[in-house]
Amino acid sequence: MKFVVSAAFQPLDHLVPLAVAAEEAGFEAFSFSDHVVYPETLDTPYPYTPDGSRRYDETSVFPDPWVAIGALSSVTTRLRFTNNVFVLAMRNPFVAAKAISTAAVMSNDRVTLTVGVGWSQIEFELLGQSFRDRGRRTDEMIEVLRLLWTGDWVEHHGAFYDFPRLRMTPRPAARIAVWVGGISEPALRRAARNDGWISDLQPAAEIIESVAKIRSWRQDAGAQGPFDVMASASDVHGVDGYRRLEDAGISHILTMPWAFYHGLTDDLAKKQDGIQRFADDVLSAFA
Repeated sequence: MKFVVSAAFQPLDHLVPLAVAAEEAGFEAFSFSDHVVYPETLDTPYPYTPDGSRRYDETSVFPDPWVAIGALSSVTTRLRFTNNVFVLAMRNPFVAAKAISTAAVMSNDRVTLTVGVGWSQIEFELLGQSFRDRGRRTDEMIEVLRLLWTGDWVEHHGAFYDFPRLRMTPRPAARIAVWVGGISEPALRRAARNDGWISDLQPAAEIIESVAKIRSWRQDAGAQGPFDVMASASDVHGVDGYRRLEDAGISHILTMPWAFYHGLTDDLAKKQDGIQRFADDVLSAFA
């Protein structure tokens, strides 16, 4: 079992000391959430709460993940970086591929891309991207990214993206794994076609049921290679609970470790203390 620190909503001046503390304590990775703007009025409901209200407000901080990863990779040597999640279909595929590959190269290949299809129609429109076909475009964009990341001469002729032979640099030295977030059946099937899945903040039973579905689909398709699962279980805490999730095929736990000791504090020292205490209490049992 590996443990990932969620950097969601953290002040920018806390990111460097928190990343350094996470690496020193033995955490596997740091993860960034993704929104470009905060619309005052929504045109589509937030899908992860019963009443459709957002889990964050207009003061919540959403740095560009690739700029942040580039900065944090310069003050760490082992810590990996990922997303929860990056809304790929809101972006131009060439711009996204360039940013992700640059972050991968600058971090010495410590990047895992975790994508979702998004839910905020107004953000898609503001960024000039179609909302209606975002799932199908995400599938094709992943194909395009993998082509561009080879650094070879490539071309692509698809339903949404069509381009002649070209090359993109820098080329990552290692393959960038692609995980998929989402709890709908299309999202789970998309995860099964790629390298991993990330849950929402869900009960453990729901997470385990989803993992079983994904692994069944992968087996039916003859999928090869490792498959990772990064989970946030709303009803599981502590070593024994995490071991049960590990036994069910969950490879990574996404958490805000300081919340268990100090709540959702704004105090940097308490966050650093929480990272170390979680490492002593939990990570040490999985070393």
